[in-house]
Amino acid sequence: MSTNYWLFKSEPGAYSYDNLVNDGVAEWDGVRNFQARNFLRDEVKIGDKILFYHSNASPPAAIGTAVVVRSGYPDHTAWDPVSDHLDPKSTPKNPIWYMVDIEPEGQFARFVTLREIRDDDRLGAMMLLRKGSRLSIQPVTREQFEIICKMGDSC
Repeated sequence: MSTNYWLFKSEPGAYSYDNLVNDGVAEWDGVRNFQARNFLRDEVKIGDKILFYHSNASPPAAIGTAVVVRSGYPDHTAWDPVSDHLDPKSTPKNPIWYMVDIEPEGQFARFVTLREIRDDDRLGAMMLLRKGSRLSIQPVTREQFEIICKMGDSC
């Protein structure tokens, strides 16, 4: 089975790369977009590589890499009444939302800003750069992944 490559967005005030490093392994929960859910449920697999991206940051940037350590499974926060991610339509018998577990691989020596990504012609096809694309889980190519890692002085 081949490795897939992803970009996972997180607002650093909600969950930062430092949080991931401190946690060691984290549930990537709370995704409430159907297309992103489908990626988590159907395509994100153990061993897949992740660009960890801080959105809504100054500046927004790729911060480091992570790896998937558990494939998609029902997101229990959807039926937890005290969770910020509660969805009463989702139940243990009929889950709507899914999550994966990830662990950090390494923080970039130099963060790769959205402007730098936008300015690199080799990265022009990235979903991240499409007008109106706000998905928190996005596929990237192996080449895009490697280019960004090199830009971050981490390959």
